[in-house]
Amino acid sequence: MRSTPPLAGGTQGPDALRPLLTTVLDALHKGAAHRGGPLPAGGPEAVTAQLHHDVGELLPVHGAGAEEALRTLVTALAEGAADPADPLCAAHLHCPPLAVATAADLAASALNPSMDSWDQAPAASALEALVTTTLAHEVYGPGAPASREQAAPAPTREHTTPTPTPTTPTHPTPTPDALVTTGGTEANQLAVLLAREAAAPGEPVRLLVGANAHHSLARAAWLLGLPEPVTVPAPAGTLDPAALDEALTALPGPKLVAATAGTTDAGLIDPLPEIADICERHGARLHIDAAYGAGALFSPREAPKLNGLARAHTVALDLHKLGWQPVAAGVLAVRDIAETGALGHQADYLNADDDTEAGLPDLLGRSLRTTRRPDILKTAVTFKALGRTGLAALVDDVTALAHHLAQLIDAHPHFELYDTPTLTTVLFRPTGATDETIAVIRRTLLTEGRAVLGRARMDGMLHLKATLLNPHATPEDLTALLELVEGHTPR
Repeated sequence: MRSTPPLAGGTQGPDALRPLLTTVLDALHKGAAHRGGPLPAGGPEAVTAQLHHDVGELLPVHGAGAEEALRTLVTALAEGAADPADPLCAAHLHCPPLAVATAADLAASALNPSMDSWDQAPAASALEALVTTTLAHEVYGPGAPASREQAAPAPTREHTTPTPTPTTPTHPTPTPDALVTTGGTEANQLAVLLAREAAAPGEPVRLLVGANAHHSLARAAWLLGLPEPVTVPAPAGTLDPAALDEALTALPGPKLVAATAGTTDAGLIDPLPEIADICERHGARLHIDAAYGAGALFSPREAPKLNGLARAHTVALDLHKLGWQPVAAGVLAVRDIAETGALGHQADYLNADDDTEAGLPDLLGRSLRTTRRPDILKTAVTFKALGRTGLAALVDDVTALAHHLAQLIDAHPHFELYDTPTLTTVLFRPTGATDETIAVIRRTLLTEGRAVLGRARMDGMLHLKATLLNPHATPEDLTALLELVEGHTPR
């Protein structure tokens, strides 16, 4: 008689998972040991050939069984992985996830809530609301003023004569909240969408971005049928406020300015307070892409770099960068949750009117996606496990590593440092090397499986990029990284 494979949920699920988890953990260890470095050697063709050899026939007539399939495929994937937990894997904003967050993600997969209706995710929907409110308060503060006008001091009690009732309508105090996204790209797309919907009908919003902005903003404008964004110069890697002021003056109609707190290439932060001043003066909406930099909020030492963040209408955060979460862990913080009403949609099988009126939460307007994983569980567990001091320590550790690497480069006779790091990104290049040589050095290290470095073009020159997100990396690891680059640099 055919046996039915066990399920992960219910009271029987843990017993079914326990032996399989042992198999997975053993395979992860074996694959990493076989790889022996930050990524597999040989380049794309060799990695593909090895994977095909290890996996064999993917869909055989008769299955190999759960343990054999897990052992084979997890080992193959781990052996062929670029492992962000290796200190020499430092190219991208791709963090090594915390063990506690990864364990929580397993529970989310086993329970498998779908965050599109309350009856599929009762506790998960309540937890998501708690996490998003917490993150919104990190950005805007509990009851933080949304703008300078709202920050005006309350009237004094010196005069006892009653003042007449104002004839202009009063506006309710904005309530900050956040929407869960897959990452910074989706958060940026939602921010542009909310700006489009907030504009008057028939007046397409014009998006202004710095030359340093993430590519997802231009793609969002294209996806939403908006005019091509106006690109504002960023001569020193950050958006030029004077050029922004000039561009806003020249543009009619509703405008959305997208500033950046943590550029992808160099980790730079735009002058946020000055940009916010300019936006308010022109009546322009402000979005800040802080997918990278928002993690600095957790550190009392680093948070002042984000002054001005709370003055944005929307802010993108991405906790699979400076948050040490498994992908995906994005958030769009919104200054006023009322604006997200534009995302509302009614589908009788998910949020029937009578169910909503009876008190069942309506989740469908919390995202453009329908089926969604409970990605907030891992974040909630991380917050609870580490607390503010634990998160701050991680942020401080990796920023200290970046400054140490910059000091090593600055003191090195054969390297040129681009600039002191703002966050955790360090750009450098071998002295006198051509752009072609730098590109070859990077690809050679990749092909050999020795190190994973990124590349960034600044001031018209190609630089090697180290993005330090591994709090377990040591000063000795950084020295070894520079020795590898020096050893592959022709003299």
